[in-house]
Amino acid sequence: MKSGKVARIGAVIAALFALIMAAPAAAECHVGKPGETVPVSVGQTGRSLLLHVPKEAAPGRLPLVLLFHGSGGSAREMLNRSGLERTADKHGFILAAADAGIPANDGFAWNIPGVPTVTGHMPTKDDPDDVAFAAATIDWLVGQGCADPVRVYATGLSGGGRMTSWLGCVAADRFAAIAPVVGLRSGNPLAANPRKPDPATCRPSRPVPVLAFAGDKDTTNPIEGGGSPYWQYPMSAALARWAALDGCHGKPRTVKVATGRTDVRYGNCRAGAEVTGDILAGAGHVWTADNEAMWAFFARHRR
Repeated sequence: MKSGKVARIGAVIAALFALIMAAPAAAECHVGKPGETVPVSVGQTGRSLLLHVPKEAAPGRLPLVLLFHGSGGSAREMLNRSGLERTADKHGFILAAADAGIPANDGFAWNIPGVPTVTGHMPTKDDPDDVAFAAATIDWLVGQGCADPVRVYATGLSGGGRMTSWLGCVAADRFAAIAPVVGLRSGNPLAANPRKPDPATCRPSRPVPVLAFAGDKDTTNPIEGGGSPYWQYPMSAALARWAALDGCHGKPRTVKVATGRTDVRYGNCRAGAEVTGDILAGAGHVWTADNEAMWAFFARHRR
C-alpha cells in the first residue's frame, strides 16, 4: 500500500474519532431514585412534586406521565389509588404527581378557568396557574436529561381528569396523548345549553389522541351528564367533540374488550390520533382505568 493512501486512511480515521469525541454525551437523568417515589422541587417554580423514576429503564430520556389527583385530593393519595408506580416500573416511564394550586377541603383543586371548583370557588388571576406549572414541570425534567419531550402524557382522576382534558384543549403542543379517568371534558359547558360543550373553550393546536375511562354507575360525574355546574354534558358529547377536533371520520364502534368493559371507538382520525371511551359496568366514581391498556395507548403515540 502506498504511503499516500495510508496517510489518507489515517486522516479519515482521525476525523471520525474527532467527531465521536465532539458529539454531545447522551442525556442522563440524575433526579430521583430508581424504583422510589421521592419529593423534588421543580426548578424555580416554588412548587414541588412526587417523582417516580422506574427501577429499570432503557438508557437516555424516558417517557413521562403526569398524574393529576381528584378535587380535594393530593398527589400522594393519587399515587396510592392509581397503582401507576407499579406500571411505571414495569414499562420504564417516569411518573410525576403534584398537588394542585388551589386549596380545597382537606386537599387541593386544579385551576381550570371558567368553571368552579368543588368548593364553589371560581378561579381568578390570583390563583396559581396549573397549566404553566405543568409546562414548567415538563421543561424542567427535559432540561435535567430525564424526560423525552415527544413522549409526554397526562392522566388523572375526576377533577384531575378534567385537568387532563383541559391540558389537551390548551396545551396540545406539550402532550402526545391524554387519558382522563371519570373526568373527560372537551371544554366548559356551553352557557346557552350546558348539555353541550362550548367549542370556544377547547381549541387544541393539533390532534390529541384521547382514551377516557369511566364507570356507568358514577353519580359524581355521571356519564349521562347532569351533576355539578362544571360537569353537565354527557360523556358521549365529550367524545364526539374530541372526534370532531381530531378530524375522525365515521360513526363510533362499540367493542366489548373484557368482562364488563366496553369501548366506544372513533377511528380514521387525523395525524394518527384516536378517540376512545372505555366504560366499566357497575363502577362508580373510582379509578376505573386499566393501567396496562392506558400505557399501551400512550406508547402508540408521540408528539
